[in-house]
Amino acid sequence: MQAAIEQPQKRQITPCHGVEHNVMITMRDGVRLATDIYFPAAAGQRLPGRFPVVLERTPYGKSVPSRSERTHADATPLTRAEVAGYFVAHGYVVVYQDCRGRYGSEGDFVKYLSDAKDGYDTCAWILEQDWADGAIGTKGLSYAAHTQMAAASLGAPGLRAMVVDSGGFSNGFQSGIRQGGAYELKQAAWAVMFAAEHSRRKHADDSDGLHLTPQDLDRWFKRMPWRRGDSPLTGAPDYEDFLFDQWERGNFDSYWKQPGIYAEGYYDRLWHIPALHISSWYDVYPRTAVENFKGTKGHGAPQQLVLGPWTHGNRWETFAGDVDFGPAARLDASLAPSFLELRLQWFDRWLKGMQPGHGAKATARSPVSLFVMGGGSGRKNAQGRLDHGGHWRAEQDWPILGVRDTRLYLHADGSLQSGPAPQTQGAHEYVFDPQDPVPTLGGSVVSRPPAIFAGGFNQVERADFFGCRMPGRPLARRQDVLVFETPQLTHDVEVTGAIEVVLHVSSNCPDTDFTAKLVDLYPPSDDYPEGYALNLTDGILRARYRDSWEHPVLMEPGQVYALRIELFPTSNLFQRGHRIRLDISSSNFPKFDVNPNTGEPEAQATHSRVAINRIHMGGVHASHLRLPMAPRAAKP
Repeated sequence: MQAAIEQPQKRQITPCHGVEHNVMITMRDGVRLATDIYFPAAAGQRLPGRFPVVLERTPYGKSVPSRSERTHADATPLTRAEVAGYFVAHGYVVVYQDCRGRYGSEGDFVKYLSDAKDGYDTCAWILEQDWADGAIGTKGLSYAAHTQMAAASLGAPGLRAMVVDSGGFSNGFQSGIRQGGAYELKQAAWAVMFAAEHSRRKHADDSDGLHLTPQDLDRWFKRMPWRRGDSPLTGAPDYEDFLFDQWERGNFDSYWKQPGIYAEGYYDRLWHIPALHISSWYDVYPRTAVENFKGTKGHGAPQQLVLGPWTHGNRWETFAGDVDFGPAARLDASLAPSFLELRLQWFDRWLKGMQPGHGAKATARSPVSLFVMGGGSGRKNAQGRLDHGGHWRAEQDWPILGVRDTRLYLHADGSLQSGPAPQTQGAHEYVFDPQDPVPTLGGSVVSRPPAIFAGGFNQVERADFFGCRMPGRPLARRQDVLVFETPQLTHDVEVTGAIEVVLHVSSNCPDTDFTAKLVDLYPPSDDYPEGYALNLTDGILRARYRDSWEHPVLMEPGQVYALRIELFPTSNLFQRGHRIRLDISSSNFPKFDVNPNTGEPEAQATHSRVAINRIHMGGVHASHLRLPMAPRAAKP
């Protein structure tokens, strides 16, 4: 891919002074939402005329800077006024709004589920104003990406373009809230910290309310499982209700098909909206971004997809966790001069009808821009991180053209080999104790208390990670982690796309979980004498959902079942001399809740059982890893 465009400059943005603060916009049920509106102005006076509108709806405070509005050249995020000033200077009205029940807005906050109607009503109100020309674009990170897809799912009037950054649930049941039947505990951590922040603002002058520190949350996670009325949110019943509403609903029922958490059910209403979908390999939303790109593109809407190597929204960094990808990894100066410029190009094209630029900006206009991790020196850099390296590539579609679906079979000797499938049957057995789950060491999580860190890490227990009982012990040496790996590769192998593991399993319990993790295993070196086991992506399946998300069925002890684990998509170059490794276990905590192995209803177990789980291999039980080998890559 082309060389870096240019180094971003320090901020030279003047905040917009043509602004109306706390305009109260009335929703269909009478609730009013606080809104700031920034206008093109000269000499302190609003300019006459109608303009396209850029809208962002957020629960994090319309006047509070977004942490992601920054570059590597300036660690201080731009203020909302500065971001608005940039777009206003290019001929837009900018609207920021507090979500229902947050900051200056009235009503009760209901996570995710009120944003479709409120977003629709806000767009309808904008179209009635004499300063709006009828074209609305939306932007925003994470929750502010969810609010965009929520409004679009109801066919919000005037919505003509979106920049959906690290969010916008394609299907919250499968990515972002639950995954493979398990519950993503980032939702629990978010709820606790969010409720505590809300309580601090509401009860700033007295001792009432919810007061929880990260250390408190750490203690609560250690005493899971939680119950309604016995959780850190018991003092904030509204937050406790929505948390357990999600946690207890294990079946894919009508709750999960509401606008706001199920965009794929509304793609036919999104076909006309050009959208730029952004996520990253160590984010919690790469599957969402890919599915939204594919689903809306299939209906004819002009779409673009950007997938970088970052953690959640940290597109200005060169690293994720303990692994560095080099200066080219940044979005700034690789895909556009800046993230502001990238969004401006998108809005100019679809709200104003302007043609995109030429030359060095061409990468950002490719339908798919993805970062292939790997290819670095493998040394420890000056910051103490693994130099994994990588590069951008421009593609026309996802999955990328020419990918070969390649099966690597699990063998009883612990090897991972390409076909044919082994004929000799065998099985590996391990004991899964819910009281001693495998700790989460990086991956596609959101970094937050209790000691959860996103990104790539050597899969060795560390004292600073939650749940690590033996710092220095490789996870591969746990008795409840099965490891399968290829011989050392004789040539480079690129894997780009969705990853799937098919396992044939049995257990002595009526229900249990199975997890899968794809690892790039470095050989020993001077910097890493034991090698380096780099986590790339992972997934989970709760066995009761092996055949149906709507109608779960418990297992019969000892019976062998086939199940399929979907890992998040990734892109990685496994270099010659490395090994492709697959780790199989039954827990990944605190990324996911821990299965008590009893078969009781979700989040309502009264006790736990130790499971004896088996992975069957060979013959009719040919467990295997399915990898999307990129063009020109040969079999390992």
